Amino acid sequence: MKLFAAGIRKLLRRPASLITLFFVLAIMALIYLATSVTSDRSAGAQAQAALDSLFGLPEAYRTLIGLILGLGGLLAVIYGAAISGSEWAWGTFKAAVARGESRSRYILLTFASVAVVLGLGLLVAFIVGVLLVLLGATIAGSPLDGLGDADALRALPDLLLRGWLGLVLSGGIGFAVATLTRSQLAGIAIGIGLYFGEQFSVLLLPDFVRYLPFNAASALIATTGPEAAQAQAITQALDPNLAVLAVAAWLVAALVLSAVAAEVAEISG
Repeated sequence: MKLFAAGIRKLLRRPASLITLFFVLAIMALIYLATSVTSDRSAGAQAQAALDSLFGLPEAYRTLIGLILGLGGLLAVIYGAAISGSEWAWGTFKAAVARGESRSRYILLTFASVAVVLGLGLLVAFIVGVLLVLLGATIAGSPLDGLGDADALRALPDLLLRGWLGLVLSGGIGFAVATLTRSQLAGIAIGIGLYFGEQFSVLLLPDFVRYLPFNAASALIATTGPEAAQAQAITQALDPNLAVLAVAAWLVAALVLSAVAAEVAEISG
C-alpha cells in the first residue's frame, strides 16, 4: 500500500497529469461556451436537438460524461504511455527491482495509481463541466429545471463509473504498449496509431470493430437524441452493458500484457 500511495502522490505532482487535465478542461470550455454564444434556437430542429443535448438538464449530465470520455480517451492513451515509459527512461523501474520489488507487482501498482489519478481527473472535469453547462445554458437561454432531477442524480454514480472505466482502459492500452516497448515515444506513437486506426476502420468492419477497445469504451455511455441514433446506426455500437464486459476483458488483457512484459524484460546496467 505504501508503494501505491507513493505512486499517487508522485503522479499528482507530475506535469503530465496537470497538462492532460488542462487540455480536457480547455476543450470542454471551448465547446460549451462557443456553442452557447453562437446558439440560435430558430435555426431548426437539428440545432435545437444539439442545444438540448448540451444544455438541456438532466440529459446534459449524460452528454457531459460522454464528452469527457470522448475527449479524454486519446489523452488517456498518451498519459498512460508517458507514465509507463518514464519508468524505463528514468530508471525508476530498475531501481525498484534492484531493491527487491516484484516486477509485476510494481508495474500493476503503478498502473493502479494511474487509474486513481484518471478517476480524480474525471471528477474534476465533471464538476467544471457542470459549471460550464450552467453558464452555457444561461447564455443560450436553456431552462435549468432539471438540475436537481432525482432520477438523473441517482444515475450519476453509474455514469461516472462507466466513464472512469473507459478512461482507464484507454490509459491501460498506452501503458501496456509503452511497457512492452520500454519507450515513452514508441508507446505514445503506437497508442495514437491504434486509436485512430480503430476509428477509421469502423466504416469498413463495423460488426468487428465495435468489439475493439476504443469503440467498446465509447459505447459505455449511451447517448440519446436523433444524432445519437444516426451514429448508432452507422457504427452499430455495442449495448452499454455488453460494452462493460468488453472493456473489462480488454483491460485485463492490457494488464496481463504489462505484467508479462515487465517480468521478461532485460534490465541492464
